[in-house]
Amino acid sequence: MTKSNKNLSNAMPAILLALAVFGYSGPGPWGPIGQAMAESPDFSKVFADIARNRTDAVVNISAKQKPRAHPGERQLRQFFGRNFPAPPQGERQSLGSGFIVEKEGYILTNSHVVSGADEIIVSMGDGNGGDKGKEYKAKIVTIDPKLDVALIKIEPEADLKTLNMGDSELLEVGDWVMAIGNPFGLSQSVTVGVVSAKGRIIGAGDYDDFIQTDAAINQGNSGGPLLDYHGNVVGINTAIFTGGGMSSGNIGIGFAIPINAVKKIYNDMKQGHISRGWLGVRLLGINKEMADKLGLESEIGALIETVKKGSPADKAGFMPFDVIVEFDGTHVPSHMALPKIVASHKPGSKVKVVIFRDGKKKTLTVTLGEFSDDKAGTMDKEEDQTPAEEKASMGMTVEELNPKWSKRLELDSSIKGVVVTEVDPRSPAAAGGIRPGDVIISIERKDVRSMADYIKAIESAKPDSTLLVMVVRGGDTTIALLKIPKE
Repeated sequence: MTKSNKNLSNAMPAILLALAVFGYSGPGPWGPIGQAMAESPDFSKVFADIARNRTDAVVNISAKQKPRAHPGERQLRQFFGRNFPAPPQGERQSLGSGFIVEKEGYILTNSHVVSGADEIIVSMGDGNGGDKGKEYKAKIVTIDPKLDVALIKIEPEADLKTLNMGDSELLEVGDWVMAIGNPFGLSQSVTVGVVSAKGRIIGAGDYDDFIQTDAAINQGNSGGPLLDYHGNVVGINTAIFTGGGMSSGNIGIGFAIPINAVKKIYNDMKQGHISRGWLGVRLLGINKEMADKLGLESEIGALIETVKKGSPADKAGFMPFDVIVEFDGTHVPSHMALPKIVASHKPGSKVKVVIFRDGKKKTLTVTLGEFSDDKAGTMDKEEDQTPAEEKASMGMTVEELNPKWSKRLELDSSIKGVVVTEVDPRSPAAAGGIRPGDVIISIERKDVRSMADYIKAIESAKPDSTLLVMVVRGGDTTIALLKIPKE
């Protein structure tokens, strides 16, 4: 055995132990970690090198908000005089992190770090923008609360060091990552961990798709970068789970927005306007009971509950009860996935959508509109009522739709059905999602054009069965599930 082979043989136990501890991933016989070990006499120096070369592009963000007067405070103070409680003193301040993505001073962070701020102060890293901790006032370029991302801008005196946006799609569970930020105001702190999961949905919004990591993330880390093994940004640190109670610290469960989602809208953010595709439907998840009712083989897809009148979906022929299973060649696993898929397309895009309708697959072509927040209308509940009400057995009071109700609900005169005037909050109707003001137009896909049709549909239903009820609500159609009680 040669001297070099003998040395390698002696080193093998240590190498195998290191691979067992630090994990193996990526191409090649040893993966990136094994490659890094071969190139570096001390594996820990790999993380040290990333920290040394990347922290200067991470900034501390202080967002200050002046106290806001309560609406009508002046009138209340005049009425109560000295007894009126004193307004809160001082200004609100939130601390967070961000990272520089362009040398001219463009910085990415979370929208919740800077939203509503009257003044944003950016403190630089040790070796960026001149002296240590040099401060700049920043202005907001664009805030995207849907994704919880914000782009802010400072005017530096010289070109700044930046971080590269990587590819979060390449991440795998078990890959090493590093978080850099300013937890509790402690500037440029680094923590290391692994990707614990991908595609996490935590109820933050329609576009939930978080990277979960056990790299320690705490208050003040929000908006800071999550870096891959090569020092590229793969996520924006955003949220953590805590132990509850009085504890608000890290317990090894942190979440980051995938950088690819940010890259898709970054140019729009620089222009000050984010443009996303819009379909114009409201969706429901599919459980086993719903799948059986619709004749589906599985619980996969997004069930259309409502089609907004005049929307791209309406113009393309989408209908309630349609199940979207594929959008522009992308498989739709659930109703939670579809909003992200649609939003990733530009307005005006013409896409093919595969739906499941009446037991068959069908392809529709839709030209997407541009997303904007819709405002829900409200009923005028103070209008006098003179209903000829009739009690139904499902915990709701209904009456036949008449011209007065049609005018009050702003419905087209062609719509026929029964209007729900009252709902017992503990009833099957309430549990199924039916509300006062709903107009029932079909039950089990059979038209309900009169009170007689409604009573016949309810009385003919089998005990312990579930009825598909289509209602008109706010000018749109929606679906409710009405559970018939056991006898």
